[in-house]
Amino acid sequence: MPDDMSPLRKGAKQGSFVDNYLLYLLASVSHHASGQFHAYVRSKGVRVPEWRVLATLHDEDGAMITTLARISLLEQSHLTKIVDQMQRAGLVKRRPDPKDARRVRVFLTEKGRELATELVTDARAHEASLMDRLSEEEAAAIKPVLKSLLARLEP
Repeated sequence: MPDDMSPLRKGAKQGSFVDNYLLYLLASVSHHASGQFHAYVRSKGVRVPEWRVLATLHDEDGAMITTLARISLLEQSHLTKIVDQMQRAGLVKRRPDPKDARRVRVFLTEKGRELATELVTDARAHEASLMDRLSEEEAAAIKPVLKSLLARLEP
C-alpha cells in the first residue's frame, strides 16, 4: 500500500478527504477488525455487549455498573438491562459493595468466568492475527499511539 494510504474505498480519488480522515480510518478499522471477532462471539451464543462485560469483569471482577458502562461503551441504563439478562443466564451476580451498601458490584459466576476466560483467550489470538498483518514498527507503535490519543480525549 502506498505511504499516503491512497484510496481505501473502491473508486475513491487520490487524496480524498474521507480516505485520509482519522475518524473514518478509526471507525473503518474497528468495524472490520471487531466484526470478525464479534461474529465469532455471537457463534458462541454471546451478544457483543455481553462480551464487553465479560472481558471487563475478567480483568476487574466486582466492577460497579458505572465502570462497566464506561469500559463497555454503553449507556448505564442499557447496561443494567444487559447485566440483568446475564444474571438470569447465570453468568454474573450482583453483590453490595462491602464499603458502601448503596453501591452494587458485579461479579462473574463460575460459568461466567469460564466463558470470559475462553473468549479472552480467543480475543488475544484474534488480536495477534491482526498485529501479524503489520510491520514490527507499526505493531510496536499502534497501541501506544491509540492509548495516548484516548488519554487526551477522555474526560
